[in-house]
Amino acid sequence: MIETHAHIYDEKYDEDRTEMLQRAWDLGIEQIWMPNCDHTTIPGMMQLAKTFPDKCLPMIGLHPTYVKEGFEKELEIVEEWLNKYKFIAIGEIGMDLFWDKTFRAQQEEAFLFQCKLARKHNLWIDIHCREAFWETVALIEKFADSSLTGIFHCFIGTLEEAQKVIDLGFKLGIGGVSTFKNGGLDKVLPFVDLENLVLETDSPYLAPTPYRGKRNEVSYIDLVAQRVADLKQITKQEVIARTTKTAKSLLTLAS
Repeated sequence: MIETHAHIYDEKYDEDRTEMLQRAWDLGIEQIWMPNCDHTTIPGMMQLAKTFPDKCLPMIGLHPTYVKEGFEKELEIVEEWLNKYKFIAIGEIGMDLFWDKTFRAQQEEAFLFQCKLARKHNLWIDIHCREAFWETVALIEKFADSSLTGIFHCFIGTLEEAQKVIDLGFKLGIGGVSTFKNGGLDKVLPFVDLENLVLETDSPYLAPTPYRGKRNEVSYIDLVAQRVADLKQITKQEVIARTTKTAKSLLTLAS
């Protein structure tokens, strides 16, 4: 299995990171893909990439909720890192209008700039969009590059929105929300081809049932795989095999 989105460098793991990772390896997790937030998260992320070079694979990018005054400097740092290290993706990037709309224009500017970096370096993008799905779609369409691809991480939208993601050439990142009683994905996943899905946890956030409200961790991805299998009425093994194949297809862009 490939965990396509986990913040394993987060301070919430400082007391037991080694044990948490061992539980993931024991489960059969081949790789953990690490999205970046801003310059402060780079050192911890890169240390994990150095310690587990074949297992913990980093992305680089500026998360939309970290877009503030002076965000241009953050983008310079992203670009500097891209010129000295081979990342698997640009991420996580996107739009977030849930907490604060103050820097909406700057979020848009940062997103489009990082899309350009993705094309320059032949990488896919890992998208965060909260309360901003159609705004993010509009930016992708404005960018107008059919070769741009990636993952809509933590997808929790409607079937119409899922189809739009697929039509744009992107994959749906499915995590713990799929296990929530009122998460809504029970009305979506049965109708989406498995080849359009990848699995994630977004650890330490959004832990699946029965751990909802607690710290999430990578090994809980097994519960997500089982939930997808149940909704699609197939085996968990088939979910794992096919989502892993889809995830690996993204890696070929960065090879």
